[in-house]
Amino acid sequence: MSRQRCQYRGALPMTRPVLLNNVDHRDLRVITRYGAEFGDAIGLVPTFPTEYADVQREYPIFFKKDPATGEYYSIALLGFAKNENLFLEQGRWNAAYVPGMIARGPFLIGFQTQQVDGETRNEPVIHVDLDHPRVSRTEGEPVFLPHGGNSPYLEHIAMVLRGIREGVEVGKAMFAAFTALDLIEPVTLDVKLSDDEGYNVLGLYTIDQRKLAALDGGSLERLNRAGFLQGAFLVIASQGNVRKLMAMKRRAGRTDSSGAAMSGATL
Repeated sequence: MSRQRCQYRGALPMTRPVLLNNVDHRDLRVITRYGAEFGDAIGLVPTFPTEYADVQREYPIFFKKDPATGEYYSIALLGFAKNENLFLEQGRWNAAYVPGMIARGPFLIGFQTQQVDGETRNEPVIHVDLDHPRVSRTEGEPVFLPHGGNSPYLEHIAMVLRGIREGVEVGKAMFAAFTALDLIEPVTLDVKLSDDEGYNVLGLYTIDQRKLAALDGGSLERLNRAGFLQGAFLVIASQGNVRKLMAMKRRAGRTDSSGAAMSGATL
């Protein structure tokens, strides 16, 4: 049986972000269908504790470690190879919930110095990547209304971006708590789809269930009060979705040749 070893990296970068405004971008539209041409052919996507409850119904949640900083972050697994997204289906995203980092499209949060109540503050503002393949002037959802107000689509994007911003901060605190209690352990997914096809997905981490179960009452109470105990349980529960991914892979009948090129990848 051939086994393909995979280590995932980041998603589509933002290359030309500018501050969004209703003058320069009055005709801006965003293509909202999904496909490889929009950067959606990825094997994982970053996710955040603030969306765990929705994400865990559809996707396995794991952790990864940034090699530059040593910090952990959460990901939702979309496939078993670097460029394999099993949720893509003829321009649709075949799940009830689309993770925020995908749903945000070409938008991101930046900061602008503003005077608020007599104080200088860095306030969050929406930027748009004008080089993003979803950006259009001829098709897709309008960003602004004809007279300059925010469209319903942009209001939705603003909500998604707020969730991401809050999720980043919650994630930092959550991982600090998990690390202090030594609750994070490495894991390799050894996936056997058939006698001839299998995958070893490397570089992932998860919650050590034995150490979680052995925590004293005080530690459990502190995790619970912070909301992190629920997060740990949602991560553990989500991993049953690996079987869902396996079933999707079998139904699709795909054999991703890109994984073979990744053979021998290290953690």
